[in-house]
Amino acid sequence: MKIAVVGAAGMAGSRVITEAARRGHELVAVFRTPRQADLPPGVVAVAGNADDSGQMSGFFEGADAIVAATRPAPGHEHAVTATTTALLDAAAKTRSRILVVGGAAPLRVPGTPDLLVLDSPDYVPTHIRSIAAASVAQLEACRPHPANWVYLSPPAILEPGPRTGRYRRGTTTLLTDSGGASRISAEDLAVAVVDELENPREDIHFTVGY
Repeated sequence: MKIAVVGAAGMAGSRVITEAARRGHELVAVFRTPRQADLPPGVVAVAGNADDSGQMSGFFEGADAIVAATRPAPGHEHAVTATTTALLDAAAKTRSRILVVGGAAPLRVPGTPDLLVLDSPDYVPTHIRSIAAASVAQLEACRPHPANWVYLSPPAILEPGPRTGRYRRGTTTLLTDSGGASRISAEDLAVAVVDELENPREDIHFTVGY
Protein backbone atom coordinates (compact mmCIF):
# COMPACT_ATOMS: atom_id res chain seq x y z
CA MET A 1 0.00 0.00 0.00
CA LYS A 2 1.21 3.53 -0.76
CA ILE A 3 0.59 5.90 2.15
CA ALA A 4 1.22 9.65 2.35
CA VAL A 5 1.64 11.09 5.85
CA VAL A 6 1.12 14.84 6.30
CA GLY A 7 2.56 16.16 9.54
CA ALA A 8 5.45 13.72 9.35
CA ALA A 9 7.50 15.57 11.95
CA GLY A 10 4.82 15.38 14.63
CA MET A 11 4.41 12.93 17.46
CA ALA A 12 1.65 10.97 15.73
CA GLY A 13 2.81 11.33 12.13
CA SER A 14 6.40 10.27 12.81
CA ARG A 15 5.25 7.13 14.54
CA VAL A 16 2.78 6.27 11.78
CA ILE A 17 5.71 6.39 9.35
CA THR A 18 7.74 4.05 11.56
CA GLU A 19 4.85 1.62 11.98
CA ALA A 20 3.85 1.60 8.31
CA ALA A 21 7.46 1.16 7.17
CA ARG A 22 7.82 -1.70 9.62
CA ARG A 23 4.94 -3.42 7.81
CA GLY A 24 6.47 -2.89 4.39
CA HIS A 25 4.28 -0.10 3.03
CA GLU A 26 5.48 2.49 0.52
CA LEU A 27 5.58 5.91 2.18
CA VAL A 28 5.66 9.60 1.31
CA ALA A 29 6.46 11.77 4.35
CA VAL A 30 5.22 15.35 3.97
CA PHE A 31 7.05 17.94 6.08
CA ARG A 32 6.38 21.65 6.44
CA THR A 33 9.99 22.53 5.58
CA PRO A 34 12.79 20.66 3.78
CA ARG A 35 14.84 18.50 6.10
CA GLN A 36 17.21 15.61 6.28
CA ALA A 37 15.03 13.50 8.51
CA ASP A 38 15.96 10.27 10.20
CA LEU A 39 13.51 8.18 8.22
CA PRO A 40 13.25 4.44 7.65
CA PRO A 41 14.86 3.21 4.41
CA GLY A 42 12.79 3.81 1.31
CA VAL A 43 10.59 6.58 2.74
CA VAL A 44 10.35 9.55 0.36
CA ALA A 45 10.50 12.94 2.13
CA VAL A 46 8.90 16.01 0.53
CA ALA A 47 8.27 19.55 1.77
CA GLY A 48 4.97 21.29 1.24
CA ASN A 49 2.20 23.49 2.55
CA ALA A 50 -0.75 21.48 3.86
CA ASP A 51 -3.04 24.41 3.04
CA ASP A 52 -2.20 24.11 -0.67
CA SER A 53 -4.60 21.47 -1.94
CA GLY A 54 -3.09 21.53 -5.43
CA GLN A 55 0.38 20.79 -4.12
CA MET A 56 -0.96 18.13 -1.76
CA SER A 57 -2.90 16.38 -4.52
CA GLY A 58 0.38 16.09 -6.42
CA PHE A 59 1.95 14.36 -3.43
CA PHE A 60 -1.12 12.15 -3.03
CA GLU A 61 -1.19 10.95 -6.63
CA GLY A 62 -1.18 7.15 -6.66
CA ALA A 63 -1.56 6.91 -2.89
CA ASP A 64 -3.99 4.36 -1.50
CA ALA A 65 -4.32 6.21 1.79
CA ILE A 66 -3.50 9.55 3.39
CA VAL A 67 -2.84 10.21 7.07
CA ALA A 68 -3.49 13.82 8.07
CA ALA A 69 -1.62 14.32 11.35
CA THR A 70 -1.12 18.07 11.29
CA ARG A 71 -1.49 20.34 14.31
CA PRO A 72 -1.87 24.12 14.28
CA ALA A 73 0.81 26.26 15.87
CA PRO A 74 -0.14 27.81 19.24
CA GLY A 75 -2.27 30.86 18.61
CA HIS A 76 -3.34 29.60 15.19
CA GLU A 77 -5.93 27.05 16.29
CA HIS A 78 -8.50 28.72 14.03
CA ALA A 79 -6.52 27.50 10.99
CA VAL A 80 -7.25 23.83 11.58
CA THR A 81 -10.50 23.74 9.60
CA ALA A 82 -8.98 25.36 6.52
CA THR A 83 -5.98 23.01 6.61
CA THR A 84 -8.16 19.95 7.07
CA THR A 85 -10.49 21.02 4.26
CA ALA A 86 -7.54 21.53 1.91
CA LEU A 87 -6.29 18.02 2.67
CA LEU A 88 -9.78 16.56 2.19
CA ASP A 89 -10.05 18.38 -1.14
CA ALA A 90 -6.71 16.93 -2.25
CA ALA A 91 -7.66 13.42 -1.16
CA ALA A 92 -10.98 13.69 -2.98
CA LYS A 93 -9.19 14.76 -6.16
CA THR A 94 -6.89 11.73 -6.09
CA ARG A 95 -9.66 9.43 -4.78
CA SER A 96 -7.49 8.40 -1.85
CA ARG A 97 -8.93 7.43 1.51
CA ILE A 98 -7.87 9.89 4.21
CA LEU A 99 -7.57 9.26 7.94
CA VAL A 100 -7.58 12.44 10.00
CA VAL A 101 -5.84 12.19 13.38
CA GLY A 102 -7.81 14.71 15.41
CA GLY A 103 -8.48 15.31 19.07
CA ALA A 104 -10.43 13.79 21.94
CA ALA A 105 -12.69 16.82 22.43
CA PRO A 106 -15.48 15.67 20.04
CA LEU A 107 -15.97 12.45 22.01
CA ARG A 108 -18.66 11.89 24.63
CA VAL A 109 -17.83 11.63 28.31
CA PRO A 110 -18.30 8.07 29.62
CA GLY A 111 -21.56 7.78 31.55
CA THR A 112 -22.68 11.25 30.42
CA PRO A 113 -23.56 10.90 26.73
CA ASP A 114 -24.91 14.45 26.46
CA LEU A 115 -21.55 15.94 27.51
CA LEU A 116 -18.63 16.38 25.13
CA VAL A 117 -15.10 15.90 26.39
CA LEU A 118 -14.56 19.51 25.30
CA ASP A 119 -16.95 20.68 28.00
CA SER A 120 -15.55 18.53 30.82
CA PRO A 121 -12.92 20.29 32.96
CA ASP A 122 -11.82 16.85 34.13
CA TYR A 123 -10.35 16.27 30.67
CA VAL A 124 -10.00 19.76 29.18
CA PRO A 125 -8.56 22.37 31.55
CA THR A 126 -8.91 26.00 30.54
CA HIS A 127 -5.39 26.37 29.16
CA ILE A 128 -5.95 23.76 26.41
CA ARG A 129 -9.56 24.59 25.57
CA SER A 130 -8.61 26.49 22.38
CA ILE A 131 -6.85 23.54 20.77
CA ALA A 132 -9.55 21.18 22.03
CA ALA A 133 -12.30 23.32 20.49
CA ALA A 134 -10.34 23.31 17.24
CA SER A 135 -10.67 19.54 17.03
CA VAL A 136 -14.45 19.78 17.38
CA ALA A 137 -14.49 22.29 14.51
CA GLN A 138 -12.18 19.99 12.56
CA LEU A 139 -14.59 17.06 12.78
CA GLU A 140 -17.48 19.32 11.79
CA ALA A 141 -15.51 20.35 8.70
CA CYS A 142 -15.11 16.69 7.78
CA ARG A 143 -18.77 15.71 8.14
CA PRO A 144 -20.20 17.27 4.95
CA HIS A 145 -17.10 16.69 2.82
CA PRO A 146 -17.42 14.20 -0.06
CA ALA A 147 -13.93 12.76 0.43
CA ASN A 148 -13.58 9.19 1.67
CA TRP A 149 -12.55 10.14 5.22
CA VAL A 150 -12.35 8.65 8.68
CA TYR A 151 -11.65 10.62 11.88
CA LEU A 152 -9.61 9.20 14.74
CA SER A 153 -9.99 10.77 18.18
CA PRO A 154 -7.12 9.82 20.49
CA PRO A 155 -7.79 9.35 24.21
CA ALA A 156 -7.34 12.22 26.64
CA ILE A 157 -3.61 11.56 27.07
CA LEU A 158 -1.41 10.80 24.08
CA GLU A 159 2.32 10.68 24.72
CA PRO A 160 5.43 8.80 23.61
CA GLY A 161 5.79 5.36 25.11
CA PRO A 162 6.30 1.69 24.37
CA ARG A 163 4.78 -0.10 21.40
CA THR A 164 2.75 -2.96 22.88
CA GLY A 165 0.64 -3.64 19.79
CA ARG A 166 -2.44 -3.77 22.02
CA TYR A 167 -5.30 -1.32 22.33
CA ARG A 168 -9.07 -1.15 22.60
CA ARG A 169 -11.19 0.45 19.91
CA GLY A 170 -14.39 2.44 20.48
CA THR A 171 -16.60 4.78 18.53
CA THR A 172 -17.73 8.18 19.81
CA THR A 173 -17.28 7.81 23.59
CA LEU A 174 -13.95 8.36 25.32
CA LEU A 175 -12.31 5.11 26.40
CA THR A 176 -11.08 4.88 29.99
CA ASP A 177 -9.42 2.09 31.92
CA SER A 178 -10.58 0.61 35.23
CA GLY A 179 -8.95 3.49 37.10
CA GLY A 180 -10.62 6.13 34.97
CA ALA A 181 -7.51 7.04 32.98
CA SER A 182 -7.80 7.68 29.25
CA ARG A 183 -4.48 7.23 27.51
CA ILE A 184 -2.41 5.50 24.85
CA SER A 185 1.17 5.74 23.67
CA ALA A 186 1.79 7.46 20.35
CA GLU A 187 3.40 4.21 19.23
CA ASP A 188 0.22 2.21 19.83
CA LEU A 189 -1.92 4.95 18.29
CA ALA A 190 0.18 4.43 15.16
CA VAL A 191 -0.55 0.70 15.33
CA ALA A 192 -4.27 1.52 15.36
CA VAL A 193 -3.88 3.94 12.45
CA VAL A 194 -2.13 1.43 10.22
CA ASP A 195 -4.55 -1.33 11.27
CA GLU A 196 -7.42 0.89 10.09
CA LEU A 197 -5.68 1.65 6.79
CA GLU A 198 -5.05 -2.03 6.14
CA ASN A 199 -8.50 -3.21 7.25
CA PRO A 200 -11.01 -0.34 7.10
CA ARG A 201 -14.01 -0.55 9.41
CA GLU A 202 -17.41 1.07 8.89
CA ASP A 203 -17.08 3.75 11.60
CA ILE A 204 -16.26 7.19 10.26
CA HIS A 205 -15.40 8.45 13.76
CA PHE A 206 -13.60 6.16 16.17
CA THR A 207 -11.29 6.25 19.16
CA VAL A 208 -8.72 3.99 20.76
CA GLY A 209 -7.21 3.58 24.20
CA TYR A 210 -5.87 1.08 26.69
